[in-house]
Amino acid sequence: MGNSGSAVKVCTDHQGGINWLSLSPDGQRLLTGSEDGTARLWSTADSQCHGHFQGHESYITFCHLENEAAFTCSADHTIRKWDVMTGQCLAIYRGHTSIVNRILVAKDYLFSGSYDRTARCWSVDKEKQIQEFRGHRNCVLTLAHYSSRDVLEEEEEEEEEEERVSRDLLVTGSTDCTVKVWWVSSGRCYQTLLGHTGAVLCLILDAPNRELFSGSTDYTIRTWNIVTGEQLKVFKEHQGSVICLELVNRHLYSGSADRTVKCWLVDTGERIQTYKAHKHSVSTLKYHAGIWSGDACARAFNSKSGVLQKIFRGHKFIINYSELYSLALSVTLLFQIHNELLYTASHDGTLRVWDIRGICKRNKRRLKKEWSVQGRSSQKGSLSRLFNNKVGCMVQQENGEHEAVELM
Repeated sequence: MGNSGSAVKVCTDHQGGINWLSLSPDGQRLLTGSEDGTARLWSTADSQCHGHFQGHESYITFCHLENEAAFTCSADHTIRKWDVMTGQCLAIYRGHTSIVNRILVAKDYLFSGSYDRTARCWSVDKEKQIQEFRGHRNCVLTLAHYSSRDVLEEEEEEEEEEERVSRDLLVTGSTDCTVKVWWVSSGRCYQTLLGHTGAVLCLILDAPNRELFSGSTDYTIRTWNIVTGEQLKVFKEHQGSVICLELVNRHLYSGSADRTVKCWLVDTGERIQTYKAHKHSVSTLKYHAGIWSGDACARAFNSKSGVLQKIFRGHKFIINYSELYSLALSVTLLFQIHNELLYTASHDGTLRVWDIRGICKRNKRRLKKEWSVQGRSSQKGSLSRLFNNKVGCMVQQENGEHEAVELM
């Protein structure tokens, strides 16, 4: 079943479980948000804690890291912005009336989704709410953002004259079983996507192909045309909630509570691979020179053959399944990859660092052989533009280039 790996470093600074892990765009820092109500900033150069952000009055549900600023949201109904150099709180965004469970930073906008059934848009710099998106009948779990320039032709944009100033759209998924698309400038609902019979836990967007993918507690993945709202396909083989999605080269990877990851051909809907060997629900996915996935352990698979290559054990499995949606809001294992190091964080409160050079080298050789035969297709449109799903889908190499990778 694959060799077991040992962590090269274990960081135990948090006093509670870690709920989210974010990597900065330049790859120099990691941010963890915890049940202890604090966030910590880590250097990827030495894996040391270089910042401790304190101020939230309850646990942190989600965090997002930019190169110069960090963002956290909390069960205290607020979002905070932090200076990564000084640790100073730069802004507090107030307005939600319940737990804020997701944030997304895009351009000069900060988007948030909450248990109060709303999503909101804030000015990143002015600490001001710009828009409120009201219409869901239950809590907003997941977010995505795109511009109409990415999906609409000029003649189609003419039909939406009142919205042409902004052109930005927000996508929200909710426990009310719907996905909604909103104009950011007016807060008007552009589309309501109906079809799921369970909570929508995850979204992934392929704007150049005008497609949106949604995963749900109804065990299905659905594909939508984001311009017309038409449902294109339903992927039905999972036997549990679909918790996370990853899209690479028109291959869709899905992680589920049925303890499997599946790979689908987007164009035909065919399931071409099932990755098993998980002992618990798969809460996070990443494509990185192979497929990586996480339940209580991180696992590396050969994406083509489905063979399990390595298991990274060490985290303790502690998660409460008493709530139907707990897996969407409080994942078991989180991970990021940078410079051939794997970083994992868990509800056991630890951040662990693993050396994955051997696996990366083997899988990169395989991928280069495949690319030399097939030609390297453009990654820009097909890689996930999540809010961002459990983790990003690009890995920065030491030479500064970005390369697609697989994780489950």
